[in-house]
Amino acid sequence: MQAPVMDMNGKQVKTIDLPAEIFEAKINKGLMHQAYVRQMANARLGTHKVKRRGEVNMTTKKMYRQKGTGRARHGAESATQFVGGGRPMGPRPRDYTLDMPKKMRRAAIRSALSALASDGQLVFVDSLTVDTPKTKDMKQILVALVGESSTLVLIAEGNENVQRSVNNLADAKTLRASYLNIRDLLQYDKVIVPLDALDVIKRIWGLENR
Repeated sequence: MQAPVMDMNGKQVKTIDLPAEIFEAKINKGLMHQAYVRQMANARLGTHKVKRRGEVNMTTKKMYRQKGTGRARHGAESATQFVGGGRPMGPRPRDYTLDMPKKMRRAAIRSALSALASDGQLVFVDSLTVDTPKTKDMKQILVALVGESSTLVLIAEGNENVQRSVNNLADAKTLRASYLNIRDLLQYDKVIVPLDALDVIKRIWGLENR
């Protein structure tokens, strides 16, 4: 597969060949969905908890006598039907972690990259640099490359100027190419891939690392 390479002004400067094992892999929607569900589940802390009747800090003294009041029979105010009482049902601490074989996780990433490439959602740039953190300048660059679409900008390594400029935008985010994940790939309309970030993708997700 061939893809055009743009400069920061949105002008095509050359064409490159993309490795077929990464950008022309079989697109498996079910596998991508499984990987997405796994990532979202593993991000959950599972620390949610409600207090049951025996855990609330209240007296267990009977509210009033059993007979003669004309009212319903009740015990302690910690009963679940009273304000401040325990909760009869509700979340308890638990582990949401899901497992997925490494080969399947890697295949899901290749499937996502192939789907983005086939839909024209990958934009390759010869380089992406700014001299100082300037959100206005970065906005102009992104508009020239992808228009007003929400954008994921991949970077090969830490670049404070680019990161601060992009992350100030509400509909854009930077991500190191070595941290590529299914959620971020599927969350944005366009993915900008500088050539140095493409080299990282080839090294990690290439055929030799299957």
